[in-house]
Amino acid sequence: MPLPPLCKERTVRIKLGISPCPNDTFIFYHLLNAGHFDIDLTIADIEELNGMALRHGLDITKASSYAAYEVQDFYRLLDAGAAVGKNCGPLIVSREEGYPASLSEARIGIPGRHTAAHLLYGLYANNRGKKEFMPFNRIMPALSEGRIDLGVIIHEGRFTYKSCGLKEVADLGVWWEGQTGLPLPLGGIIARRSLPPNTISDFTAALRLSILKASAEKGNSEAPLYNFIRQHAQEMETEVLNRHIDLYVNEYSLSLGRDGNRAFEKLFSLGEGISL
Repeated sequence: MPLPPLCKERTVRIKLGISPCPNDTFIFYHLLNAGHFDIDLTIADIEELNGMALRHGLDITKASSYAAYEVQDFYRLLDAGAAVGKNCGPLIVSREEGYPASLSEARIGIPGRHTAAHLLYGLYANNRGKKEFMPFNRIMPALSEGRIDLGVIIHEGRFTYKSCGLKEVADLGVWWEGQTGLPLPLGGIIARRSLPPNTISDFTAALRLSILKASAEKGNSEAPLYNFIRQHAQEMETEVLNRHIDLYVNEYSLSLGRDGNRAFEKLFSLGEGISL
């Protein structure tokens, strides 16, 4: 897939935000190293990126689907780069099997107020529980130490929670698909609506090409791509990194298509009907 000819808008400096998660560093690596754009890069936890988007502080950024819903008047969703799960999503985990006796009184660790995990938990549990917002990598330690009763875990945590002695209570992706018949839109790449149209279309094409190049290198743990992924990942084992990438870099990452767009529309409509 050749990159379209450069246009004048490419001289615009782009404030770009991505998360350190393996799927983001995987899909953006070649775009960041191609030299086609003048990029001011921020790599930060997804909730920090959500906050920057809410303050309109970035031109193009990864955002949780719930945050994308909140800023849709100012940002548009790109057709490439989305993280859409198929029958998998955030996990609710606990120290013991099942739910606490009183879910309404339980302390729930949530990886950020504006995350898809928060919206999904609210929809799934009718917003019950005493929610405590914290960075995603602090939820499992807090749960293991008894400071919370349930945790909603994302990213690599779904592959490592068992090693912490934790038990799965529910997979919110499985629940979502059972309710809607659609894949789960966890996050996407959003761009300021005020950016020149050619900048947005060129960036989308370049990101799609970056994904294809990275996909051709998947499994080659010695490639520079993997050095970049490991530099930012919480989990360093190549097997875990690849399992994460396999789940969240898929056909919807290249193009949302009909089902991907319907999934975001459904989640946005549900976001309008719940007060979190």
